[in-house]
Amino acid sequence: MRIVQIIDSLEAGGAERMAVNYANALVGRIAFSGLVVTRKEGILKKQLDAKVSYLFLQKTKSIDFGAVFRLRKFIKDNKIGFIHAHSSSFFIAVLVKLTFPKVKIIWHDHYGISQDLNARKNISLKIGSLFFAGSIAVNLALKKWAESYLWSSNIVYFSNFIISSFSSDEELPLQGVDHKRIICVANLREQKNHKLLISAANIICKKYPDWTFHLFGKDFEDDYSKEIMNLILNLRLNNNVFFYGTTEHVVSALKQCNIAVLPSLSEGLPLAILEYGRCKMPVVATNVGEVSSVINSGKEGLVVESDNLEQFSNSIIKFIENEEYRNKMGKALFRKIELSFSEQSIIKEYLYWLNSLSNFR
Repeated sequence: MRIVQIIDSLEAGGAERMAVNYANALVGRIAFSGLVVTRKEGILKKQLDAKVSYLFLQKTKSIDFGAVFRLRKFIKDNKIGFIHAHSSSFFIAVLVKLTFPKVKIIWHDHYGISQDLNARKNISLKIGSLFFAGSIAVNLALKKWAESYLWSSNIVYFSNFIISSFSSDEELPLQGVDHKRIICVANLREQKNHKLLISAANIICKKYPDWTFHLFGKDFEDDYSKEIMNLILNLRLNNNVFFYGTTEHVVSALKQCNIAVLPSLSEGLPLAILEYGRCKMPVVATNVGEVSSVINSGKEGLVVESDNLEQFSNSIIKFIENEEYRNKMGKALFRKIELSFSEQSIIKEYLYWLNSLSNFR
């Protein structure tokens, strides 16, 4: 089998990381694994396995015929059977299929605002779905939406997964006191709900001033980012809340922290939760997307409603006050991730599914 992943950028994001994860995980399992980036390279390029065939298209506009034919040549030269298109990269995949009909397209839906799917309309995606051999949803709500909206069959749900082979050994120095750190890995977007996190920090740091919060994720330097930074300053939390931006050393940061949180308003299946679990972190997360399918609240972590500041802050305090309890939760989540969200189990299902699509034209 010969498969190429396509993604628009390699900046730090869930869809981008899954494109890299699939490309890396398929090395050694199939005859050819490739990755094509259409618009912009980024920090995740460093995590790409050297055995993955790589192409950067340098696409500059919505319909870039030069990029289309460069991609077509790459696919033809490498005898690609499947294009695995992530998120909006489906568009260039369809344009290639119109010029090279024998290649099959798989579309991977990473849409993160899954609480209001009835309002989600995308005519170009709907038309493009006529050319899909199948599509993958990262949660069951997206699968249901695809079944009702897309003109495509063979729609499946596959969990996100993480791979450990590219964790950096380099240590990233963190602010704060050892054994009293709380971490959040989430890009600065409204849906990630950093306001809830900062409000909780304001409550917690008054009671436990030695505890600090460490935020990782891309800063888009927009109005939302300014609002969050101003909130930290206005609440005088600048000695307790630290923002580091994007980094390739997240695992190093996680190993220096004691509690992990994800305060999102909406999610698909967040990779951050899987990363937390792999590092045996006790987690407080909001009940959105597929979070509750990963964390059974009270058994593998604590799950609270996304608009409940009291629940969120009290759950963090529960972990702060009981080290034995938080260690127990972290170990339980690690076992759950290893059992149900491993690279091996997902890739096995994925390849079996692709084999079932062999008759699609």
